[in-house]
Amino acid sequence: MISRLFGNALQKVPSLLYQWPRTMKPQVVFVLGGPGAGKGTQCLKIVEEYSYTHLSAGDLLREERAREGSEYGHLIATHIKEGKIVPVQITIKLLQKAMEETIKKDGQKFRFLIDGFPRNADNLEGWNKEMDGKADVKFVLFFDCTNEVCIQRCLDRGRDSGRTDDNRDSLEKRIQTYLNSTTPIIEQYKKEGKVRTVDASRNVDEVFTEVKTILEKEG
Repeated sequence: MISRLFGNALQKVPSLLYQWPRTMKPQVVFVLGGPGAGKGTQCLKIVEEYSYTHLSAGDLLREERAREGSEYGHLIATHIKEGKIVPVQITIKLLQKAMEETIKKDGQKFRFLIDGFPRNADNLEGWNKEMDGKADVKFVLFFDCTNEVCIQRCLDRGRDSGRTDDNRDSLEKRIQTYLNSTTPIIEQYKKEGKVRTVDASRNVDEVFTEVKTILEKEG
């Protein structure tokens, strides 16, 4: 039933696909780590010092969920509440739209931090299929952090953010989903020599010092 509704929704929504200009190919760094590992915080600091645009897959999905008139907002809300991964077609379309709008505004803004994606094999397969020849994945920036530290950070954040998914029940489901689905993606990229690991259990400044070393080495 959900898949049928999802298919109908996609047919009703104007296409978000974008044919990248031949001279403009996005350079992408995937940013991965468990919920609460500090991905968003570090991405914001990277943007302040380097010429990257930060795209959070989770934020894009939450914005779409809240957007008035969205044909698949309810589907997104259900998946997030249950700690499940949203269908890849939605996420990729939103990422493509965001990159399109960024490049249209400034042709020099072609370097992107994509935060929280790909989260499973289906995500990666969908990306490879839809973005083949349209974007270059330079490497994966992996924020490694223990589960309990991640959960506590999210609980602390939830007291101020009001995010409905920042509660222990949802967080434990999200952590389990991450371990089952995202860890194999990280391992796959490790085999390709494309993972740069950061110890994310430390404070923000210490983590960013290591991040800067990585970015300056990568160029």
